[in-house]
Amino acid sequence: MKYGFIGCGNMGGALIRAAAKQTKDIMIADFDTQKATALASELGLVVGDNKQIASECDRIFLGVKPQVMAEMLGDIKDILSDKKPVLISMAAGLTTKKIKELAGCASVIRIMPNTPVSVGEGVILYCSNDVSDSVLEDFVSDMQYSGKLYKIDEDLMDAGCSVSGCGPAFMYTFASAVAKGGVECGLSESQAIEFAAATMMGAAKMLLDSDKTPDELTSAVCSKGGSTIEGVTVLKNSEFANIVADCIKAAYKRNQELGK
Repeated sequence: MKYGFIGCGNMGGALIRAAAKQTKDIMIADFDTQKATALASELGLVVGDNKQIASECDRIFLGVKPQVMAEMLGDIKDILSDKKPVLISMAAGLTTKKIKELAGCASVIRIMPNTPVSVGEGVILYCSNDVSDSVLEDFVSDMQYSGKLYKIDEDLMDAGCSVSGCGPAFMYTFASAVAKGGVECGLSESQAIEFAAATMMGAAKMLLDSDKTPDELTSAVCSKGGSTIEGVTVLKNSEFANIVADCIKAAYKRNQELGK
């Protein structure tokens, strides 16, 4: 089969759904067989186990935690060494070189997706080791329904992951804080959350579509003596930018620790 997925958790499941919009030539496996069976039935896919996937699939997504990757690959290493599929790892911190050592095969695509892939608006950072351009182009095409894909140098993967991979949680935290302020000013919680989310979406689109910097776009919203500048001044006085930068750096440090 074209694709195999070992692991059907939140991220693995989201990527399976995206891939299934392009091809049904997919076999999936998970330690929770009921979860795998339900997802396969919903999407018209095939359920197998890790050894079947290693034997029968040309490209294999590794959707297990970094801490159990060595044990999982050790169980199927002989099969992988013989068949030599392309492995697609989403394990934070584990380099393509490390995956090659654990699996005994040469071709590895390393990806770092984020949770919005589940709604087709995600970000997938990717790099590769000994993978042909044609396979990479095909992979990008098959993942098109997940969102945006960006090729990145592997030595920047941990940094990129701390922004896009961890970023949704930081964005949700900010949206929650904005909504809390709205509630304290009289909005209902549901109104405040919806307004915050829709505003975040619109601001993100403006930033992506514009050639202006975030600071320039901020200035365009702020009028001298107006209400926006009052709020921005509070953010600046509380060292909001430094706090957010520190949270990115903390995530980056942990990504590096996971790879050791």
